[in-house]
Amino acid sequence: MIVRIAIVNQVAVVAEFLREIVLGVPGYEVAWVARDGAEAVRRCSVDTPDLILMDLALPVMDGVEATRRIMADSPCPILIVTAALDGSTPKIFEAMGHGALDAVNTPLMGNDAEAQQGRDVLIKRMETIRRLTSPSPLSAQGRARPGAAKDLPPLVVIGSSTGGPKALATVLSGFPEGFRAGVICVQHVGGEFSEGLADWLSGQTRLTVRLAVPGSRPEASTVLLAGSNDHLIVSPDLTLAYTREPSTTPFRPSVDVFFKSVVAHWPSRGIAVLLTGMGRDGAEGLAALRRARWYTIAQDEATSVVYGMPKAARDLGAAMDILPIDQVAPAILKFLDRGRPPIRVMSWEW
Repeated sequence: MIVRIAIVNQVAVVAEFLREIVLGVPGYEVAWVARDGAEAVRRCSVDTPDLILMDLALPVMDGVEATRRIMADSPCPILIVTAALDGSTPKIFEAMGHGALDAVNTPLMGNDAEAQQGRDVLIKRMETIRRLTSPSPLSAQGRARPGAAKDLPPLVVIGSSTGGPKALATVLSGFPEGFRAGVICVQHVGGEFSEGLADWLSGQTRLTVRLAVPGSRPEASTVLLAGSNDHLIVSPDLTLAYTREPSTTPFRPSVDVFFKSVVAHWPSRGIAVLLTGMGRDGAEGLAALRRARWYTIAQDEATSVVYGMPKAARDLGAAMDILPIDQVAPAILKFLDRGRPPIRVMSWEW
């Protein structure tokens, strides 16, 4: 199957360099090249590619606005490929909030090891995105361990992908100071950008946001964010850890792997949420959590940037409630206060 990739970059020599990288991958071809964001929007409307490599610094219309318009009018996978990522963190996550899947540095030109590494990273990200809509099924990781989570707060777990940063910010901004639950989030984003995402989310919520490190545990009023290209999991001792397995899943970190580890090891029921995203990652895990009698929520279609992951959860019957993004935090708060969800979209037993 041929994968058609579009390139959006105002610098001719860089656009040609990216074109050579794309053509060097078997089964990939260049659909078209655009020099500014407005041209990209126009071209995408008449010839939607399988993937767009989108720069941020563009004339006429920047990459953030171009991403927003493309995802609204002719949605397709978008990978931000731009220089100086360190200075572009707010714009990167704004673009991801509109639907961009991930971001990488523009590879350096040359034949040295650093240049080759940059090309390899770009190719790997393109291949990961190609596989997003057909992930390998994951097997369940075990049954919930009996017992009580002594001295641990109530737990809220959230998975998200395409459009996830903005959706996460909406949910987390709805939690008050002194929020009595601990929150763990798995967002599909390269490990090198997770620290920037944590910093950005810190400005959107009253809670403390930091990267999950091996050995850490959930804390009240604290958001722990998966911060590695490996999968975040809950270990039998109830601490967090990272694992490379399963190595074949295209999602890194995987929401399914994390959710299923929660089912296997977390000793009490909590709240699980699956937000906007491409593909099916997290749907099986959410279903497993529902079977373990957790309160499960999926974002609705109208407010999802891409209705893939939450739709898969809906189709599996994994979500007790299907809610607009602005109702997710209130539903969590009401459940924590009353011990039951406020809205029923599907019949269920607690």
